[in-house]
Amino acid sequence: MAKVFVGHDWAEAHHDVHVEDAGGKRLAKARLPEGIEGVAGFHELVAPFVDEPVEVVIATETDRGLFVSALVAAGYQVLAVNPMSTSRYRERHSTSGAKSDPGDAKVLAELARTDSQNHRSVAGDSDLAEAVKVLARAHQSMIWTRQRQTNQLRSMLREFYPGALEAFEDLASGDAIAVLALAPTPSLGRKLSVSKLASALRRGGRQRRVQERAAEIQASLRAPQLEAPGLVAEAMGSSTAALVAVIAELVTQIARLEAELAERFEQHPDAKIIRSLPGLGMTLGARVLAEFGDDPNRYADTKSRKNYAGTSPITKASGTRRVVLARDARNTRLADATYQWAFCATNASSGARAFYDQRRAAGDTHHRALRALANRLVGILHGCLRHGTLYDEHVAWRHRITAAA
Repeated sequence: MAKVFVGHDWAEAHHDVHVEDAGGKRLAKARLPEGIEGVAGFHELVAPFVDEPVEVVIATETDRGLFVSALVAAGYQVLAVNPMSTSRYRERHSTSGAKSDPGDAKVLAELARTDSQNHRSVAGDSDLAEAVKVLARAHQSMIWTRQRQTNQLRSMLREFYPGALEAFEDLASGDAIAVLALAPTPSLGRKLSVSKLASALRRGGRQRRVQERAAEIQASLRAPQLEAPGLVAEAMGSSTAALVAVIAELVTQIARLEAELAERFEQHPDAKIIRSLPGLGMTLGARVLAEFGDDPNRYADTKSRKNYAGTSPITKASGTRRVVLARDARNTRLADATYQWAFCATNASSGARAFYDQRRAAGDTHHRALRALANRLVGILHGCLRHGTLYDEHVAWRHRITAAA
């Protein structure tokens, strides 16, 4: 049984901690530094009031960081609380709008004492699962960064080099990077011969239709187009060359991270089960594992896993009005992964496709039908992981296949 309840408000350089007993009486409070000294100070702060770490319940707004990881490893019960929930609890204690770090620590301690059963504990995932999470998130974040840089490049080319946009649909492709690095301005682009373009394409990784593609690019670059003044074009060409170099390096590092992510994911004992589900390849499967984690006790049932994924809808009902909506508060990385998973599954599984078509026929939009399919797939994944079995198409969709027949 819990004896002590702790609120933890974190900052970059320090941690505010509020400790109270089961009756809400304050036992201690402190501002602890980051690092080993802070963790040691936390142990000393709660030690006089408990015999075992499991008797301490800690509420915090983050489930990441070395400080929180150290608390989980020590055996404390650590609850990850959505900051929106903290804000609502704060309004219960004060309507003035006042806010402070020590005050938030007290609010979190009250939350841990009165409402801990409604919040999830920070999972004790394996080191391998944590490593997969780090790589998966870095890989995805770098892809997002590449997209932002590509959008910036597209905007710049539209202003002075429209021929390049005609030549390349994907500005992050090997073809575009190789040619734009060689010819970042329209004047340089017009001077490129087919042989030089072909050599650039080979350096960019192209192996098929090299000469034909080089001729197509030359025609686009030499086509009549509006141009900026010479000095302006040169300046924008320098900016283009810099952006192309950044995108090229991002592409290289994304490939490196993807290879390491695949290697780590394959080492995980759950990888075979996860990859057996339709629509989950190496990278997307690794993201799903990373965001769900591998703690077998983290999700009490299928509904818990679906709620965490944000795939299960929420209902708002009042009087005669009732609407069903998608969840706003969710793990956005996991929601993105499950949405892509559902989209891929419609081409890899006849059962998934039939489910999607049935939802569309019932009036769902494309996005709503995919969210419903993702919700179903998360439930199937939960069952496979819980029982340690591989995905079986007939078993997974048996009831729907029978109904359709």
